[in-house]
Amino acid sequence: MTRAYITTLAQYNNHTDRLIMDWLSQISEEQWNQPLTSSFASIRQTAIHMVSAKKVWIDFWTKAPHPVYLSGVFNGTRKDLIELWESTSADLQSVIDNYPEEAYQQPVTFMYPDGRQGQMLFWQTLLHFVNHATYHRGQLVTLLRQAGFTNFTNTDMAGFFMAATQ
Repeated sequence: MTRAYITTLAQYNNHTDRLIMDWLSQISEEQWNQPLTSSFASIRQTAIHMVSAKKVWIDFWTKAPHPVYLSGVFNGTRKDLIELWESTSADLQSVIDNYPEEAYQQPVTFMYPDGRQGQMLFWQTLLHFVNHATYHRGQLVTLLRQAGFTNFTNTDMAGFFMAATQ
């Protein structure tokens, strides 16, 4: 894993998250809270989970003393969540920009929501994080469609690469 590869993954994740934040700012409160069946019970709950995962991985990578899964404690508004998502995206970029390349092969200890401890190499955790975000981004697109939202933009990685070369 090279710095360029790791940085590009983080940039792609932040790019697609900005698109999602834009979509979420366009929907109604009814759509935001509408009960829909997926891994989570609504667009709101899915978005909270996505921000929670992003934030907690940053906490693990920076060895924060008390990582918090926001999914269990967040009670704010959609605007609050989008603002938190924006700041967490900036935090991700900062962590990736400053993470020593020689530490990519070092283990990162993390805690599952149920309290179990795990450990993977940094580069593995980053790939897991990006893949996890992609999985839930796909779910969010489906939930938004079910709620009647249609104003989507391309989140495909190929589109990200092509836009970067233009």
